[in-house]
This record gives sequence, structure tokens and C-alpha cells, in this order.
Amino acid sequence: MSSENDLIKLYSSRILALAADIPHLDRLDAPDATVKKRAPLCGSTVTVDLRLSDGKISEYGQDVKACALGQASASVVGAAVLGCTIDDIEQARNQLKLMLTNDGPIPDAPFDGLEVLIPARAFKNRHASILLTLEATLEAMQQISRKNYA
Repeated sequence: MSSENDLIKLYSSRILALAADIPHLDRLDAPDATVKKRAPLCGSTVTVDLRLSDGKISEYGQDVKACALGQASASVVGAAVLGCTIDDIEQARNQLKLMLTNDGPIPDAPFDGLEVLIPARAFKNRHASILLTLEATLEAMQQISRKNYA
């Protein structure tokens, strides 16, 4: 497994700064969708509220109860999510997953700030927490899409 030095690098000052400054922490009143996701291995949870306008995220709120890595991911996503479409969110989630699991490239802008999480590649038990915010956001958008086409 990874050494203690690798673990120290994992919790860089940049990751800790992102974790301390998560945008959109206020929950929304009457959101179009709310999704709560939990990482079973570590117990991290993220709840996402959102509203769409013309197929794009117009308002976003999140409640993040996660490790510093999950918090850093929520911080980057929260800063980039407004104006995104379902395709943007799905692509970001897929790219983040590939970055973590298959040494894939960093996600495209506006989610390129997730590059800070590259050191987490070696810590598979942290991947689920890192993916939570994008997965919850994508699921919320899918719920809205199903309602609109039902």
C-alpha cells in the first residue's frame, strides 16, 4: 500500500484550503430535485439541491459531510456547476472517474480544478467520496429530466 509520505502528500494545503471553502452550502427552498448520496466504505454523504432553467443549473445547494477529499471535490464542483447541462455533469463525472481509476487526463474545464485530486489515485477507498458530489448532481438532473419527459 502507499507510504505515510504519500498520505501526507494526499492532504496537500490546496486540498485542505478547498475543503475549508466549499461554495453553495446553503440548501435550496423548493428545489427541482434533491439527491443524497453516501459512500458506503467511508460513510461520507453529500446532499445536492438544484434548480434548472433552460436545461442548465441555475441554482445549486449542497450539504457535505465528507472527508477532506470529498469536501475538496465538492468545493471544485460547487464553484463550476452553475450554467452546466446534464451532458456537462455526466462528462465531468466520467472524466473524474477515469482520472482516478485509469490514470486518465484531468476533467475538462470548468472542472479542471479536480486535478488537485490526482494524488488520490493510489487510495481506491477514497474514490467514492471524491465522486459523490458529481454523482448526486447528475442523479438530480436525471430526475428532473424524467419528470419533464414523463
